This record gives sequence, structure tokens and C-alpha cells, in this order.
Amino acid sequence: QVQLVESGGGLVQAGGSLRLSCLASGRTKSSYVMTWFRQAPGKEREFVAVISRSDGSTRYADSVKGRFTISRDNVNNTVYLQMNSLKPEDTAVYYCAARRDFTADWRAYDNWGQGTQVTVSS
Repeated sequence: QVQLVESGGGLVQAGGSLRLSCLASGRTKSSYVMTWFRQAPGKEREFVAVISRSDGSTRYADSVKGRFTISRDNVNNTVYLQMNSLKPEDTAVYYCAARRDFTADWRAYDNWGQGTQVTVSS
């Protein structure tokens, strides 16, 4: 129902910054939250950040609090993830997902982007 396309991933040194984008199209009005997940090799997909498309409220995983900021541009149907002070452990494929209400369980989401690779070197 909602098509999502992530972009902005790449290679960055530890301590650097990167901004990811998630462009949404289709039935975007039915998706009230936009969530970022990430998955590192050999690890489970994990919650990173979420934002409400209506009031802009946010929530973050403890591992990224104070370093990552999620924001939205409803006019352009785009959600951003500003990542600062990046660490090697942030290396993962980052995915954007949409849902009517929030859950941190990735298995509950039906709408996913293709993912964008973020690699943080030491």
C-alpha cells in the first residue's frame, strides 16, 4: 500500500555524520508512523527510531539517543534520519517501514523499503 525508498547510505569514518532519507508514496495517509530499523550481519533486525506523521512525536532506541534525530517533511512525504557521532557498531543496512501505529517489532510491519547500507569505519 505504501512504497518506500531509502537513500543516503554510504561509508563514513567513526565520529562522522550521515543523513538517510525515506521517500514514501502510495497510500501514505494510512501510515501514521514511520520507523527506522537496522540490521547488521548476523544480527536481528532492530528498532532505531520512529516518528508520528501527524504530530511529529519521536522515540529512539537507547543505543542511538543523543546521536540520531528523526524528522519528517509531510509535504514531500519524506522521513529523515540524521546520524551524528557515528560508531562502527552503527554499521548495518538501514530500513524504513510504515505502519498505522507504533511497534518496535519489525515482524509487525508490512511496508518496507529496500534498505540502504551504512558502513562506519574505525
